[in-house]
Amino acid sequence: MLRQLEYFVALAREQHFARAAEECNISQPALSESIRKLETGLGVPLVRRGHAFQGLTPEGETVLRWAQRLLADRDALTQEVAALQSGLTGTLRLGVVPAASSTVAQLCDAFARANPKARVHVQSSLRSTEIIAQIRSFELDAGLVYADPAELGGLLALPLYREEHVLLTKEGMFASAGKPTAVDEVLSLPLCLLDSSMRGRQLLDEVLASHGRSAEPRIECDSMITLLAQVATGRWASVVPKQWLAPLGELPGVVQTPLVSPRITSQISLLIPEHQPLPLLLRALLSATGDVYPSVTNDFDLA
Repeated sequence: MLRQLEYFVALAREQHFARAAEECNISQPALSESIRKLETGLGVPLVRRGHAFQGLTPEGETVLRWAQRLLADRDALTQEVAALQSGLTGTLRLGVVPAASSTVAQLCDAFARANPKARVHVQSSLRSTEIIAQIRSFELDAGLVYADPAELGGLLALPLYREEHVLLTKEGMFASAGKPTAVDEVLSLPLCLLDSSMRGRQLLDEVLASHGRSAEPRIECDSMITLLAQVATGRWASVVPKQWLAPLGELPGVVQTPLVSPRITSQISLLIPEHQPLPLLLRALLSATGDVYPSVTNDFDLA
């Protein structure tokens, strides 16, 4: 049945019989027949069919969640047995919001040093909602996100650090006047910010709204590096997390100015499945996280 579940999960992901068959390295008729046998074995229809794939039935959605979990547990079991023979192998899959795309380097470095045979794959341009959805579907192992408790059913959020936002400008931009520090002054500058669909920008907007203010940037993007490049032209200012800048080292000609009235802060958390036991890769990640943020993993048994 596990092979049938693999084909079913591939079909749900690709939403196309031919593409799913290609991913599974089998013919389309063989994939279709395998899924029909799965439906017969379970006694319910899983796929809505017409001339093409039309989606999953309600029963199919339920089976999909169980299939994803069973296949993830199968992989975790295989990984743990293999680790007994030759050490931890496999690939740790991390999803990271743009604001944590540099700070994640500390976790990757600690994990890779402790597990020399394991690999790390980081996706650093995802939104928090995308990371949450992909952890739930076992497409990602963990994520660094802005954790909204209302969205986290079945997941654990471990607070890592609080961001403190700073004004980022090119040196000399304010040669004729003092540096702005109050938000009212900052909002009058030519701004480039993350776009309003990004959780980091939404948190900024929420803080501003709570003080009766709003930002009207002329340039918006979904990349922190793009913001930095705009600031480097000397014509634009941005508001970014100070912690994102720290791993980049010295940035010649770029000035960081702390913000007051109000201070703008937000919480970055490590998000993992609540499902126990945790796979060996995740236990290794938590161990590495404890090396970087010692207070985070005190309540976990990582043996």
